Amino acid sequence: MDAATATFARHRPRLKGIAYRMLGSVAEAEDVVQDAWLRWHASAGQPPDNAEAWLVTVTTRLAIDRLRAAQVQREHYVGTWLPEPVVEAAREDGPPTPEELVERADSLSVAFLAVLERLAPDARAAFLLREVFEVDYAEIAATLGRSEAACRQLVHRAKAAVQEERPRFAVPRERHLALLHSFAEAAAKGDLHGLKALLAEDVALIGDGGGKVPSFGRPLVGGQRVAQVYFAVARRHPGALRVEVAQVNGAPGLLRWVDGVLESVQSFEWENGRIVRIHSQRNPDKLARVAAARGAAA
Repeated sequence: MDAATATFARHRPRLKGIAYRMLGSVAEAEDVVQDAWLRWHASAGQPPDNAEAWLVTVTTRLAIDRLRAAQVQREHYVGTWLPEPVVEAAREDGPPTPEELVERADSLSVAFLAVLERLAPDARAAFLLREVFEVDYAEIAATLGRSEAACRQLVHRAKAAVQEERPRFAVPRERHLALLHSFAEAAAKGDLHGLKALLAEDVALIGDGGGKVPSFGRPLVGGQRVAQVYFAVARRHPGALRVEVAQVNGAPGLLRWVDGVLESVQSFEWENGRIVRIHSQRNPDKLARVAAARGAAA
């Protein structure tokens, strides 16, 4: 591996993290990073003084361009748009490492990415670079072609908008995992009482079917109504339903399989020991990567 390739490989996880948070799509993030690599490779004869700053700038600009194009398509998206999930095996052997916390934390959650969808591309980029990846304002200004003062305003306004939507209470990871196992068991069995006990009265179920599979056009609200949905799924598929706890965008979540086919990937927000929001990704296009990887692992 030559020096230029080694340098790019060292920064690749950071670049992919920026691109995914900008676009909410693993495939598109990988395309952006690949485009950044091609530009980096082309510049190998005249390497920049600060490789990381150069790569972050190029990746961010490429992601902004893609996001602007994607936003036109998302205006015509059928139902609620949710990001493509990132799924790993659930960790039960202790908390994430400090490195994992830097890369994931709340900034990878489905809820967080859904809120970012409301920001304009430049505001989204400025907020992520500053608040998640700790880039200084001079570098953000150079990346966006704006003044430092303008970038500070972008970040300030975006931070205020995001803060309004973030969960008010953090749930310790061990508690989150224990509650989720209880919910998974109740969902698999179709235990209506057990489901209702873990759902807040005003819980919201938000689904993304992308027009490919049936899904709610707007959030379904209410503990009784949401519990009945899970109850109905279990009763409709006796013996064919499997609910698996997994790491979904950096936090414990659920994968629901019906007849061996991945039907949904679900993430959760908790408050006072009860679920207050569920994001359910059901669009087969956005589940294909997860289904292939989990199927191969199985």
